[in-house]
Amino acid sequence: MGLAEKLKHTVCSEVDKRLAELNDISEKIWKNPELCFEEIYAHDLLTDILEKEGFLVSRKTPIPTAFTAVYKNGDGINAGIVVEYDALPGIGHACGHNLISEAGIGAALGIKAALMSGEISGQLTVFGTPAEEGGGGKCIMIQHGCFDDVDFCIMAHPYVEDIIYHPELAFEHIQITYHGKASHASVAPWLGLNALDAVVQCYNNVSMMRQQMLPECRVHGIITKGGEKPNIIPQLCQLEYFVRGTTDEQRDELKKKVLACAQAASVSTGCKMEQKTLGHPYSNMLINNCLAKLFEQNGLKLDMHFKENPPNMVGSTDMGNVSHLKPSIHPMFKIPTAGANHTVAFTEAAIKPEAQDPTIKIAKCMAMTAIDVLCDRKILDAVNQDFQNNS
Repeated sequence: MGLAEKLKHTVCSEVDKRLAELNDISEKIWKNPELCFEEIYAHDLLTDILEKEGFLVSRKTPIPTAFTAVYKNGDGINAGIVVEYDALPGIGHACGHNLISEAGIGAALGIKAALMSGEISGQLTVFGTPAEEGGGGKCIMIQHGCFDDVDFCIMAHPYVEDIIYHPELAFEHIQITYHGKASHASVAPWLGLNALDAVVQCYNNVSMMRQQMLPECRVHGIITKGGEKPNIIPQLCQLEYFVRGTTDEQRDELKKKVLACAQAASVSTGCKMEQKTLGHPYSNMLINNCLAKLFEQNGLKLDMHFKENPPNMVGSTDMGNVSHLKPSIHPMFKIPTAGANHTVAFTEAAIKPEAQDPTIKIAKCMAMTAIDVLCDRKILDAVNQDFQNNS
């Protein structure tokens, strides 16, 4: 048995010893759902656990609900494990971030056990990344250099299928505001400038543009402010749009077209238009083929069977931004569920006992993949070469 296989056995044994503790992490986070940038409970729970396990924890790095946690045994390759823990408004952990935390901590404890064996040197960094659901916690952490010293990053996300290559779209959240002029809607409507008309015109313009959009692109929006009373010409109205493309460049080009639709509505109604980006733009996901193949090989050893053909691009994640900076993978793992992500059914599935076996398997698989790289610098060289080729 080679060194890597021996240490993978160590990893799996360690994870199996921690089943109750890991399930407890998932349950506590699920029962205490917190929205983006408000994940105080989850942040404290995870950092307390990692600190107790001997990690050097930097809390509130660089924002109050983010953290990094380092375990080091000599010099060497620095492996990154990424965890998420924010919930969705109204429906809690409908994206299963409680399971992401469980799997990530499980992987970290397995890798730590391998490093403690003394048979390899290297470093493990756990990244606690808040506000994935639109806030862009990873984007802020990137700006502050949190990921600069890591060699590669791995995270895994619960889903309706086991998928290695799950493409993610580049994304931007834009807000469009129209400023009109209030007037009595019955007595003197001609004295007003109707901001609601501008909003409706913009919405219709964008909707008509969809016929000429590429099929993989997405634009979807809502009206967030539509006026105060029917007898007052609305003087301030607002829309929000999510704009998505297969690459950052495609997203930016589509955004220009959306803003042209918005500007046309401004001209036609006489209302002043303002636009701004909410949160941070997300990049498309660059999947490192070398890491992905290692992950698949390790998954097969755990009786995981991955879907061969990736789905159409359907969502976005700030893990995409990490993947443009460091070699990364973002595989999806199947949990038994009656509904897709971001549904009440998925929230219910994320706490059920049936979700535990796939979560534990994915924790082991992430750790085993990290061990492959930590044990052989030639593999890291191949990972970096693949990153250079695809960047």
